[in-house]
Amino acid sequence: MLRTVLLLFASNIFMTMAWYGHLRFKSTPLIVAILGSWMLALPEYALQVPANRLGYGQLSAYQLKILQECITLIVFMVFAWLALGEVPTFRHFVSFALILAAVAVAFR
Repeated sequence: MLRTVLLLFASNIFMTMAWYGHLRFKSTPLIVAILGSWMLALPEYALQVPANRLGYGQLSAYQLKILQECITLIVFMVFAWLALGEVPTFRHFVSFALILAAVAVAFR
């Protein structure tokens, strides 16, 4: 399961960069942002598919999806903080804690 988690983290780093990285470069033409995002999406899929293949069986599809969403939020929070300079607020931490609680429920 560790390989699945590591692949999901790597996949989500690419996904977050593809979806939100262009926000740092608002003067870049939209078509360039779209093409750059698509280029980042390929490695994201190349990591996501094996993560799901490796994890399925050890985890249910529901557990894989819930785990993936939790990892997405962790990666996004770090990205938004470091790359976009958006400091998370108390409400954000409470929201993430509730999602982590959902992960705990799904894995029990």
